[in-house]
Amino acid sequence: MSMVMRGSDELLSQGAVSNGTAMSPQPNHADNNNDAKKVKLERNQHDKPSRVVHVRNIPNEATEMDVIHLGIPFGRVSNVLLLKGKNQAFLEMVDDAAASSMVDYYTNSGAPLIRGQTVFVQFSNHKELKTDSTHSNAHASTQAALQAAQALLSQTETQGGPNTVLRVIVDNQIYPVTLDVLYQIFSRVGKILKIITFTKNNTFQALIQYPDVITAQAAKLSLNGQNIYNACCTLRIEYSKLTNLNVKYNNDKSRDFTNPNLMSGDPALDMMGITGNLGSMGILASPFGPVPGLGSPLAAAYAAGALALGGFALPPTATSATALGLSGLRLPGQPMLGCVLLVSNLNEQMVTPDALFILFGVYGDVIRVKILFSKKDNALIQLAEPQQAQLAMTHLDKIIVFGKQIRVTPSKHQVVQMPKEGQPDAGLTKDFTSSPLHRFKKPGSKNYQNIYPPTATLHLSNIPPNITEEEIKDAFTNKTGGNVVAFKFFPKDPKMALIQMRSVEEAVTALIKMHNHQLSESNHLRVSFSKSTI
Repeated sequence: MSMVMRGSDELLSQGAVSNGTAMSPQPNHADNNNDAKKVKLERNQHDKPSRVVHVRNIPNEATEMDVIHLGIPFGRVSNVLLLKGKNQAFLEMVDDAAASSMVDYYTNSGAPLIRGQTVFVQFSNHKELKTDSTHSNAHASTQAALQAAQALLSQTETQGGPNTVLRVIVDNQIYPVTLDVLYQIFSRVGKILKIITFTKNNTFQALIQYPDVITAQAAKLSLNGQNIYNACCTLRIEYSKLTNLNVKYNNDKSRDFTNPNLMSGDPALDMMGITGNLGSMGILASPFGPVPGLGSPLAAAYAAGALALGGFALPPTATSATALGLSGLRLPGQPMLGCVLLVSNLNEQMVTPDALFILFGVYGDVIRVKILFSKKDNALIQLAEPQQAQLAMTHLDKIIVFGKQIRVTPSKHQVVQMPKEGQPDAGLTKDFTSSPLHRFKKPGSKNYQNIYPPTATLHLSNIPPNITEEEIKDAFTNKTGGNVVAFKFFPKDPKMALIQMRSVEEAVTALIKMHNHQLSESNHLRVSFSKSTI
């Protein structure tokens, strides 16, 4: 039987539709059996806008809700058909005007993404989408997705008009949420122009500006009510009354991604000439690229019907209200980010399991470290929780450690195995499960509130009362080989101090060598990176 090939819908015609009559999928299209639908489409005999939109190049793992999200900002979606075996879908809008707005926007502003993959949007050759409901499971899935979409649209209509600036409030905050974390989440929807973070009424909040209303609306619809971490750090998103953000400084509180040369507002950093190139320190994300440590765009792996947009994976046991979770972030083609990281380009003459334990322990409780026996410039590091692994990867990827720029990426391994008896290891694998140096044993520990990227200034604590400034400076110089450029005790608490090294690289080395350094019989020094300067 010959198939009729018509315009943009020609792929659909192969074995699925012929002259408007529904047909069973051909045997060589076994994937389409999973579509659980048969289709009846009434042909549009004129090449003019239609309320049916054709979407091509859809990833295999896409859901109906992913497709519906493309249309929600433009009006009510009245029907949807997803043909997984052919990597395409049809979206029926409430009227031609809504469909025209959708096609015009994606044509002029750039092709949208579904789960990190570019898809192509154009008018269909059909003027109406009629689905056969004989397969009740698929019909029920479609209706559930459409009802959820309508609920989102109704919620938006009752909350005021869209705007390019969103106000984001983080409720039930147990773990720290930073500007970079928000960038990771919200940049998956579209390009971000500016971010300002602040604390109001003891609640972490942010203002996020997108280049247009459609992108901001898509972000609000997709992310409102989702959790950053499991069962906590819930995003409450509103439209701001502001139409433009005035960012004065590029630092950890505010950022203008259209102007990376802004001063940091920190005199020490500005005088050192670091301003405008904070990306090299892992502090400032590339203005139009991915966040440090994340590399290529994030892919999504949602449970069916989850109300979320590309970028965040829901665990198989999770519901749609569970985390967008940094515990669930993954890269395309890789498994969900777990607790194990792969660290490469290490200085194999100087690195040890203890050194990696101390450095990565700034961002999470390190359970095991394995330096690979056959490739000693590589190591596997297992942390206690996935979000700790994410924090470590974000802050430590591409920093200089012992003279070499390391790379930190997710590992395919779920755990780090201890060597079997008789297996050569040379002390390269070490278990730190019972270490007293873990910083985050207590849930919601205050240490989570003091996590910063590597900086030249270190925070010191647990200093015994009889030790002097010169003794501490001499200890740092002699043990690390670095140069101390400034030192200051805390006026109200002499057990704590700040010490500034000549560079971030020297500070990293100092932290590795001086954390847990014994200053007296009962005092071991505690060292961490500081956001302050001297």
